[in-house]
Amino acid sequence: MTNKFDLKQGLTQLEVEERKKQGLQNDYEENVAKSTKDIVYDNVMTLFNFLNFGIALCLLFVGAYSNLAFLAIILVNMGMGIYQEIHARNLVQKLSIVAKESVHVIRDGKEIEIDTKELVMDDLVVISAGEQVPSDMEVLDGKAEANEALLTGESDLIEKTEGDILLSGSFLASGQVYGKVIHVGADNYAVKITAEAKVHKPIQSELVNSIRKVSKFTSLVIIPLGIILFIEGFMIRDSGIEASVVASAAALLGMLPKGLVLLISITLTTGVVKLAKKRILVQDMYSIETLAHVDTLCLDKTGTITEGKMKVQKVEVLHANYHENFPQIIGSYLAESTDNNITMQAIRDHFELSNRFGAVKTLPFSSERKWGAIEFKELGTVYLGAPEKLVAVDRLPKEVIEAQENGYRVLMLGIAENMPLDEENMPYLEPLAVLEIDDPIRQNANETLAYLREEGIDLKVISGDNPVTVSNIARRAGLFGYESYIDMSTMETEADIRRAVHDYTVFGRVTPQQKRTIVRELKDNGHVVAMTGDGVNDVLALREADCSIAMAEGDGATRQISNLVLLDSDFTTLPDVLFEGRRVVNNVTKVASVFFIKTIYSFILSMICVFTTIAFPFIPIQITLIDLAIEGYPAFFLSFESDKRKVRGKFLPTALRNASVNAVLVVLNIVAVYLMGQNQDFTQMETTTLMYYLLIGISCMAVVRACLPFNPLRIFLAVTTVGGIYVAAMLFHSILEVGFLNQQTLPIFAVMMLINIIVRIVIGLFQMKRAGKTIKDL
Repeated sequence: MTNKFDLKQGLTQLEVEERKKQGLQNDYEENVAKSTKDIVYDNVMTLFNFLNFGIALCLLFVGAYSNLAFLAIILVNMGMGIYQEIHARNLVQKLSIVAKESVHVIRDGKEIEIDTKELVMDDLVVISAGEQVPSDMEVLDGKAEANEALLTGESDLIEKTEGDILLSGSFLASGQVYGKVIHVGADNYAVKITAEAKVHKPIQSELVNSIRKVSKFTSLVIIPLGIILFIEGFMIRDSGIEASVVASAAALLGMLPKGLVLLISITLTTGVVKLAKKRILVQDMYSIETLAHVDTLCLDKTGTITEGKMKVQKVEVLHANYHENFPQIIGSYLAESTDNNITMQAIRDHFELSNRFGAVKTLPFSSERKWGAIEFKELGTVYLGAPEKLVAVDRLPKEVIEAQENGYRVLMLGIAENMPLDEENMPYLEPLAVLEIDDPIRQNANETLAYLREEGIDLKVISGDNPVTVSNIARRAGLFGYESYIDMSTMETEADIRRAVHDYTVFGRVTPQQKRTIVRELKDNGHVVAMTGDGVNDVLALREADCSIAMAEGDGATRQISNLVLLDSDFTTLPDVLFEGRRVVNNVTKVASVFFIKTIYSFILSMICVFTTIAFPFIPIQITLIDLAIEGYPAFFLSFESDKRKVRGKFLPTALRNASVNAVLVVLNIVAVYLMGQNQDFTQMETTTLMYYLLIGISCMAVVRACLPFNPLRIFLAVTTVGGIYVAAMLFHSILEVGFLNQQTLPIFAVMMLINIIVRIVIGLFQMKRAGKTIKDL
């Protein structure tokens, strides 16, 4: 070994400075997230906003200020979008696997404590039990056992001796080593795993995507339609520039589903608040909706199905001579032992320490030997480890065999009375006691898994642990198909992995990359996939999943990267999220037809106006009143109602189909009134008033239908919506540029509305019969 790696000397300060100049320092921080400027730009400079602001500028130019009220909806939409992205960006930027803590290094012959960012290539680091490895390094001296569960998912401890590699992000469970830093910054194993995850995940929302589809379609026709309508008004009808702009703006604004986007955001936000009260942190509000569509849930074993906390659940003292003083024996063993792995922590939590017996010699637990031992003056040597390593198989106590068959971890104490400790030659041991250790199944896990399966969600357990162990845990949790398991370490190609996805329920010995491949294969086959996890080994799969769910007790990286964080680390709360998602989707789908009526009839009427050169019958302020009183008011309150039904069908086709009947009725009524006005010499004010009142009436029919079946709240909403908007129309008639129904127009209004109601009921009954639905499905 050269002086540069002398265990007593380490690097000199000059060598440290040289490496810093070369960029070989552990201070790498990747920032691939969008800047605040980019986020604001992306949310403001959209085609949807461009069209709305373009219409607003035209209205502003001609002084039609009262018709600019619709801008409030656009500004709120924009603000919520900007906030959501900045919030998500900030969470992703915090992603870090290796904790920003201090570390002990040897420099210039002295052991000093520095920040992990100050590490440089070839630094000589001293790592002891309980400490996290800050950078990839090669062991130069010493012996230790590393817990790499957060990186690999494998819960077994890995022995590390001279020449072995310690991976950044792992922990030492026992021992102490001197290690030479071999990777810094972006080259570290932990950073490579999370580098792919440090990208903001795009919004996955059927509701939002549907709105974008509608906006994209209307955007293609709005500009040419607007130009044609303006030219017709200004040049053909000679209506004047203000009247031409106002009429054209009303036609175009009606096609853009402004209010529905805002309703979706408000509905999801209320879901976020409700789930927060149940200790579920929602980091991406659209994930609530996504989970409502999930048909496949991938569960990690440790920390998800199980509590992730080893507990001693049963102790059987087997040696009659030591029944009374067994607590002092195990207490003395724990007091003298330096072992600190998760199993030993569970034993320490169960027993009290004792100084009754003094140790002569100590041998730490080794994952290679599978046992440790301590020699006591008055007893001899006490051994603790895997039962099959301490005694012959034919001498295993029946308690050991029964516990192993039930999937529990079993440790045994054996005693060699009055015998010295010999690491090379284990003497004949007498079984002293059996410790049955369990990673407890989460309370209500059985009921939760059974419920999810009943709801049509396919469950798969993916773990880095032994597949037999995972299968036994799945069996105890009541997972259907637990017996169908596979060891993924036997899979050689990606094609093998993808085939196995469809044949098995339980996957053991899975690498982080294999977890991601499993999720990809499920998604490639049309499944909507949710993934739970708590370790760095889950990060790649969590990023790939449609909805990612982390446990608060898990690694910080998984918490920062996931859509949802279960603050109590209890996956049995997932049905609550599922119910919130269903509430959002079902309620928005129910009321969306009210919003899309305006989009459909505005488009059809615009096309009629283009071909007939007739002015669009409404103005923007009239449309805005309908936006607020008919679309916004009842939809807002209906969106809070509970609705746990399974989501059926696609949102956009369902909403458009339900809206189309009322939209067509609006068009027919407008055309009929126009023709009557021409034949009966209605004044322009009478014609406009009758058209607007019929538009309100048909829109209110959609609200009543959305309120079915009635309950006290829905009756109240239906009555106040119908009564409220007509009162508002009469109170603000001058601003709305409409009059009152008179002796000539009132009978026509009553007859036409009666016909509209009858037609809508008949069509509704026909649709119900054809679909095999009842009134509750309306």
